[in-house]
Amino acid sequence: MPAREGSLEAPIRHPLDWQNPEFYDEDALLKELERVFDICHGCRRCFNLCNAFPTLFDAVDESPSMELDSVDKRVYWDVVDHCYLCDMCYMTKCPYVPPHEWNVDFPHLMLRAKAVKHRQGRTRTRDKILSSTDRVGTLAGIPVVSALVNTVNKSRVGRRVLEEMLEVHPQARLPEYHSTTLRRRVGALRNIDAAAGTAAGPTHGRAALFATCYGNYNEPQLGEDLIAIFEHNAIPVRLVDSERCCGMPKLELGDLEAVAKAKEYNIPHLAALVDAGWDIVAPVPSCVLMFKQELPLMFPDDQAVAKVRDAIYDPFEYLAIRHKHGLLKTDFRNSLGTISYHVACHLRVQNIGMKTRDMLQLAPDTRVDAIERCSGHDGTYAVKKEFHEVSMKICKPVVNRVQKAAADHYCSDCPMAGHQIANGLDGGQQPEHPLKLLRMAYGI
Repeated sequence: MPAREGSLEAPIRHPLDWQNPEFYDEDALLKELERVFDICHGCRRCFNLCNAFPTLFDAVDESPSMELDSVDKRVYWDVVDHCYLCDMCYMTKCPYVPPHEWNVDFPHLMLRAKAVKHRQGRTRTRDKILSSTDRVGTLAGIPVVSALVNTVNKSRVGRRVLEEMLEVHPQARLPEYHSTTLRRRVGALRNIDAAAGTAAGPTHGRAALFATCYGNYNEPQLGEDLIAIFEHNAIPVRLVDSERCCGMPKLELGDLEAVAKAKEYNIPHLAALVDAGWDIVAPVPSCVLMFKQELPLMFPDDQAVAKVRDAIYDPFEYLAIRHKHGLLKTDFRNSLGTISYHVACHLRVQNIGMKTRDMLQLAPDTRVDAIERCSGHDGTYAVKKEFHEVSMKICKPVVNRVQKAAADHYCSDCPMAGHQIANGLDGGQQPEHPLKLLRMAYGI
């Protein structure tokens, strides 16, 4: 296919036609994969992103004709397996995204392929378990069970068992589980009628916290820090009455029916809060992106989904809006010094700018070095036996930047990315989430 210049128009995303039976036609899928892969082979701008592209390009270069026509179709599925839907190729590299006539949406084509694979019953049991964050979190949140799980995760023998049973890489960082979940810690924040907040721009000035599976079971401190910061800024906070996983882990698996079930549970709760004058915030970028982008593309005609899309915010995006309207307190007591800040892919995709960096730099004598490279984690990709080493290779440029900077702190909006970086560092320095750092700056 001849090369040509890319479109200069702003990228758009087409709705995902996942309920159309033709979406799952493997022959049609393979034809579209061949079309897009041929464009990618002729372009190669994405060679340094995830491992999906090197897998494709190496297969082409090692084929008899050195063109896509002599590449074994089985390699196509290897490419699909290496895509973890970070969206960086679409957002930062590809010149052929819609409205360009070639209509290349690589991440959503990979999602379609994952959905076909899942519909055909080819999803591994391990992957089903790892993506069932609600069920795993609920079980691991039982006091005796959480202690056992955490012990196994830190034990050499336990990790051998996990490697044999679930094919989890023995060097992958696994999250800790807490029996005192965020919801148990701040249960008083449910079902409250808070005083009206002060509106700023599109926000109402009072926030309902979607805790997320990770924020509830694995790092409840995220929610506690967020609540402290918001309350310090006179922003009333409550918990969403009830929630399930946002659906992102199942989306990355291609289990779109499970995503739909999560949506049917979450959206009514969230939409009701929006109707009652609450804004929605969530401390994990992937969860915010699920409601901002993926669900609206899966359910383009659902008004409740659109309502939540327009009312959900990253915490630092929310604080930046308050600051713009003169409503953010800047009574910082402490300097944070130097910070190496990894910008999570699913935050970059939201196109909100570097609000986290901007908010942290409001603290006195604080300098933030932003690192715009993927950590290679993706929630489950980095813990899988066959992908962990590749994920650490993807993360290596980030690790090198953090190591070289020798900053006072390093962090990522994605807590899992933070631990992925820690896994590659020498010296044992641990990440500190930006919410924790901002709370430290306030001294609250």
